[in-house]
Amino acid sequence: MPEESDFDDSIRREERTALHTELLARLEQKGVRIGERATESELADLLSAIGTFESAVEAAGGDLMVDTPRSSEPERPEWVLPHPNDDESVSGYTKRVNSAAGRVRSAPKR
Repeated sequence: MPEESDFDDSIRREERTALHTELLARLEQKGVRIGERATESELADLLSAIGTFESAVEAAGGDLMVDTPRSSEPERPEWVLPHPNDDESVSGYTKRVNSAAGRVRSAPKR
């Protein structure tokens, strides 16, 4: 008969797997593909950075429907979420997204 702690561990693994899958799906909706090597914490930090970037773009007058990573003709290229580099760590990409948000916030209004 399985121990109760084995059952609890199994449920925790399932919950973590579900959370990981959900975070990856939310990133994919934003046009960002990240390998599954990232931790849930790294993915959550990246989603937070993307939210900060998107808020900065909207505050500057950008349209997130036009200025998407998939857009062929964005209003302003600096309003498009940077693409992750193939060899870039998730934390490195998160820092780059946060830096891009800072540049959007500090750019003069047009």
